[in-house]
Amino acid sequence: MSPESTGQNEHYIRVLRRRFRAWRGHRPFWAGLFTMAGGIPIAYFPYASMKLGNMTLAMSTTAGAGSLIIGVLLITLGLTMWYHSIVRVFAGVAAILLALISIPVANIGGFVIGFVFALLGGALSISWAPGEPVDADGKAPVAEVPDAERPEGELQAAAVPQQQGSGYDLAADADGGRHRAG
Repeated sequence: MSPESTGQNEHYIRVLRRRFRAWRGHRPFWAGLFTMAGGIPIAYFPYASMKLGNMTLAMSTTAGAGSLIIGVLLITLGLTMWYHSIVRVFAGVAAILLALISIPVANIGGFVIGFVFALLGGALSISWAPGEPVDADGKAPVAEVPDAERPEGELQAAAVPQQQGSGYDLAADADGGRHRAG
């Protein structure tokens, strides 16, 4: 590139990493990854066979189709957590239930590996919450109480920032939130 060029001077790998980090930050990424990682051994082990010299060790069971269905559903739920994060609670509960069902159906939940990953992914999906939007100056948004909801005679107080764990409780008053008439 010449010094007069208006193009980016950053390496394309840095740009891709930054885009991936931004994409990953707006969805339950680790929940989806653990759920998909749990679905793979649950679906794979009933159809796998190992060769020990001339002897073949088959781990197949009569419930091979059930474990394949559970594994494919867990992989689908993991992708759903990534691309439709609005249904993350449903996907998390479904992943936990499928992980529990995989214990009797799919070789003890994919030899416990798939069970633990699917259970962890479901729990992470249920507990994930989208972040608060940030203003252009990098400050958290400020919640203001509309004048119509303010009782008569109360002065307009400064806006209190709504942050998790900030110690402010706007809903509770000294009388438990009830206002007495008269």
